[in-house]
Amino acid sequence: MAAAGNLCPGFFMKTITLQELLEAGCHFGHKAERWNPRARDFIYIEKDGIHIIDLVKTKAGLEQAAEFIRDTAAGGGQVMFVATKRQAKGIVKEEAKRAGAPYFTERWIGGFLTNWDEIKRNISKMNKMRIESEKGDWKVFPKHEQVKLARLLKRMAFFYEGVADLVKPPDVLFIVDVKKEVAAVREAQRSGVPIVAVVDTNSDPDQIKWVIPANDDAVGSIALIVKYLASAYEAGKNLYEKTLKDTAEPVKKPASTAQKLSDKPKAEPAPNNQKEVIQNPKTKVKRQRTSAKTPADSGLERGSSLKTKPKSSRTKKSTVK
Repeated sequence: MAAAGNLCPGFFMKTITLQELLEAGCHFGHKAERWNPRARDFIYIEKDGIHIIDLVKTKAGLEQAAEFIRDTAAGGGQVMFVATKRQAKGIVKEEAKRAGAPYFTERWIGGFLTNWDEIKRNISKMNKMRIESEKGDWKVFPKHEQVKLARLLKRMAFFYEGVADLVKPPDVLFIVDVKKEVAAVREAQRSGVPIVAVVDTNSDPDQIKWVIPANDDAVGSIALIVKYLASAYEAGKNLYEKTLKDTAEPVKKPASTAQKLSDKPKAEPAPNNQKEVIQNPKTKVKRQRTSAKTPADSGLERGSSLKTKPKSSRTKKSTVK
């Protein structure tokens, strides 16, 4: 893997800086009495009863997570953005749409990963109902039936709008708050789906593969991190599409006239005693070229006499009027 921040030029955003993380408020943790002892490794200091997060570790974790997300997308994988908390759902929805990534911003549906077949049927049903509604196929039903169908479609779109294009389970989950999204974390662990997550001082980082130690409550912190990771996903997706385009079979160019003539086999000359037919493409008139006539060519059978026919002895009688 390429080092984070030095990824393929034109396919990734600029390297994040400590000043940007500081201005966004990524360093503010929770109150000291609410901390999780397993989060002590990325706590820099306690000040006024508040834990301060080490931004050097935040920067390293964010860049490593961005590289992992970009490489996943560059390999054709899908990363689903998950955030149901009020201050994060709007940001996640906007950035995921921009990057073309699936997202989930409403209450987590149990079995989304562990019972994917049922979820896939619901998504297919929603997409089918949406097409029928747009085509006006529901107009044949009574009015109250149309209202029922419209309500059902609205409810399904409320939950599945961000995953309408998913045809298989996501390859990676990005979660803003692992303490709030505990159901999603458990399903991902049971399904073997890697997790990239923002982990605050009150959360357990041991259950997360790619930890981003940062403030998961401040809007500025959430916006900076989500935008950075969404740009990484978009970069990987663009690289994947470019790779597919470059590796596609090139269209064969038509051969030049000179090449066609050189590749065309030369016709052997016809013997003198054979007929050579030359066909004019316009008049389609056949010409016959022959050599000097022989007895066989003139239609005389072998052994036939060449004597001239004798004149008849009968003479014409003149008619006297």
